[in-house]
Amino acid sequence: MGFVSFISTLPTLLPIAPLPSYNSSKCPIHSGTISCRIVDGGSTENGVRRRDILNCFGAAISMELVASSTPTPSPFVEVANAADLIQRRQRSEFQSSIKTTLYTAIKANQELIPSLLTLALNDAMTYDKATKSGGPNGSIRFSSEISRPENKGLSAALSLVEDAKKEIDSYSKGGPISYSDLIQLAAQSALKATFLASAIRKCGGNEEKGNLLYSAYGSSGQWGLFDRQFGRSDAQEPDPEGRVPDWSKASVQEMKEKFIAIGFGPRQLAVMSAFLGPDQLATEAMLAMDPDVTKWVEKYQRSRETVSETDYEVDLITTLTKMSCLGQTINYEAYSYPVQKIDFSKLKL
Repeated sequence: MGFVSFISTLPTLLPIAPLPSYNSSKCPIHSGTISCRIVDGGSTENGVRRRDILNCFGAAISMELVASSTPTPSPFVEVANAADLIQRRQRSEFQSSIKTTLYTAIKANQELIPSLLTLALNDAMTYDKATKSGGPNGSIRFSSEISRPENKGLSAALSLVEDAKKEIDSYSKGGPISYSDLIQLAAQSALKATFLASAIRKCGGNEEKGNLLYSAYGSSGQWGLFDRQFGRSDAQEPDPEGRVPDWSKASVQEMKEKFIAIGFGPRQLAVMSAFLGPDQLATEAMLAMDPDVTKWVEKYQRSRETVSETDYEVDLITTLTKMSCLGQTINYEAYSYPVQKIDFSKLKL
């Protein structure tokens, strides 16, 4: 059975549009009301532009909708909601920058894509369901763990992650990124890059058409849940040995048992075949011979032969998202930072 290319999408590289900035306008305030003279052109000594007033109204309405989301909003609730929106924006902007850094690094080292996928899988596969320990906690960064037989050949992928971390930490405003987050995000970026490359091949090598094809038929929106699981903490020591099989030597039965042990089954085993060891073709061919797994291998083979690959991609994203959170408590405030306070007493109204 021929192996058709796996995976596709570029990370979202478009920067988030900055909030509009406004020049201070002269608006006399009396008894809780604001009196502003609207002018058509630029702001004058006693007037502001109609566009500025409409923008102010839009912002006020948005904040009112946020505050009204609770039955009896109070000033404290309104402040909390506004702070939450700021944190979400900060995290989103930071994540966008991370994806840009990773995309650049992966584009220059495409031969490391399979290793980046296995690195993320092996870091997560240390999860022990009975003790709720291990999982995607960045422990694979320790020399005593990365040197284990199951992690043979992954040092170069880890080096790419370490170099990316140095660059990301240099511009982070909310503290250094955890290895556990970065390793999983690197796998996401590698998957997206591969799916996009597949779309470009299907368009005869035309990058513009390939991008359009992926935008039209890809599963970019499916990555939303994965992106929200952002805020893992790093382990401070290696995870115990013996929790991850040596995929290049493991039998299908051993693979099945490991996936069952962490709460997955034959379906997830089949869709994650691209992560299992250095030779994905050999792994998938071996999986195709098992009666429990073969129907899923065939399903994903058929999906990869279509224009959109949707069935394969959606299942792969779903499985990766679940795997990347095994045993982890996500801090949804991670990487946010205090906003500089404005001294309203110095504002000229």
